[in-house]
Amino acid sequence: MKHDPLLFPVPESFETPRLLLRTFRASDAPALHAALTESIEELRAFLWFLPWVAEEQTLQSAEVRCRKAEANFLLRVDLPYLAFEKSTGRLVASVGLHRTDWDLPKTEVGYWVRTGETGKGYASEGVRALTEWALDTLGAWRVELVTDAANDASRAVAERCGFQLEGILRNVSRGPDGSLRSHCVYARLPAG
Repeated sequence: MKHDPLLFPVPESFETPRLLLRTFRASDAPALHAALTESIEELRAFLWFLPWVAEEQTLQSAEVRCRKAEANFLLRVDLPYLAFEKSTGRLVASVGLHRTDWDLPKTEVGYWVRTGETGKGYASEGVRALTEWALDTLGAWRVELVTDAANDASRAVAERCGFQLEGILRNVSRGPDGSLRSHCVYARLPAG
């Protein structure tokens, strides 16, 4: 079934037992800046290739990131969400659907967790919510999750969320230190 992305009703928020996932807003810049500043060393270990990770972290760069994410969501170019812990309102993670092929449809789920909030299951909770929506409502035939082969925590999220390892792309990129890196490609398909 072919979707016109601009007309497809993508929710602006999702609720899980502990999280509110909602689209970026310019007013989120201070919270995003604080989370990125706290987490930048860990983000650069595995997501160094993303322009917003590589750049200097300032309040202005966080606001630009929020505004771009807002615009990309409206245009259905990217479907990023910030994850707030419901009981405290604290920004704990970001989860999104990326590189969506609206014609097939298929998509890729990606995420990062604020350094002080790792190990609490927030990534798995957010990934499950968006993956289930993509499979059930979007009608995706495939949801991919791609991670650096050395990122054991991210690989564990994929496995906890029912993704199957389809393969390892060896020596597919160079890390910030020039070392060769491999990527694991996981996928979930519709049940049945």
